[in-house]
Amino acid sequence: MLEPMMYIGGAYKHSQLIELVEDLGGYILQKNIMQSEVVILMLIPINDLNIVEAKSKELLGKLTRAPLSGSEIATIAPTLAYHHLPHLDCDVAEFLRKQGAKTNMLGLARGVGKRICELSAYERDLINEHDIAVFILGNYKHCVIEKSRKLYEGIEIPIVVTGAPELKTEEVPNATAYVGSFGRILHHMRHAEELKTLDRLSEVIGKVLDDVRMELAKDPPSVAPPRIKKEIEEQIPEIVDNLHPLPITLQMNGVRVKLPYKEYHEQIENIKFVEGVTMKEVARILPSKMRDFILIKALPKSETGFVI
Repeated sequence: MLEPMMYIGGAYKHSQLIELVEDLGGYILQKNIMQSEVVILMLIPINDLNIVEAKSKELLGKLTRAPLSGSEIATIAPTLAYHHLPHLDCDVAEFLRKQGAKTNMLGLARGVGKRICELSAYERDLINEHDIAVFILGNYKHCVIEKSRKLYEGIEIPIVVTGAPELKTEEVPNATAYVGSFGRILHHMRHAEELKTLDRLSEVIGKVLDDVRMELAKDPPSVAPPRIKKEIEEQIPEIVDNLHPLPITLQMNGVRVKLPYKEYHEQIENIKFVEGVTMKEVARILPSKMRDFILIKALPKSETGFVI
């Protein structure tokens, strides 16, 4: 089992840590160098965690668990109009991004009003391409509850709901988890109590993702998403020149490749692993609802009979 971790330390000799993680069979998900500091998101074999911790101390860096790493999260507002305050949506999306997740912000076309709000088929399918959906709702208890009765129909991924009232998760229909103290905040969340609220949201989402990891471990993917990412980078040279942020976005059971589906899906299907199998034998290659990107979902072991 691979453990999601974040390393923060000096840029000097950080390549030693990267080489160690790769030698142990782990994966580097993302590396950001900011002047003299480096932030590295990685997956480490749980049995070798103490080795990486020792190396981090030697480099005078800090190693912490980052459960949001390797996930793609949809942050959803009823609309992107000022009425629904994109300030808060941006703060939530940016905070989760700093914790290691890839976030995409969605504003619904018909999300206004507790009696008339609804989700279109396109919006539902787009949300279902993510690992978790975070719905950012308003100030009133009855509004949060009524919207939750019908706004999440057809969503198959875990749903985390935020709002102003302090409610138990059981009170919010169809929600996997609920986090209060949000609502319609008229400014950027930068005060101490507001930052604690964002920390609480991050913690709740981390627990939901850990539950997803436990479910995946019962019937593991035939190929690990970081392995898919690595093979695409090595065998599809066009991805190197791609100007999209995170041209290969990791998900819990697959990846999103930001290349045109019509032009590249056959090349990706025919990528060959050293074990002798091709990508189409261990994963589904699908057109994404997001632009014309490619969505790759790893097949579970129960379907293929093996894990590479």
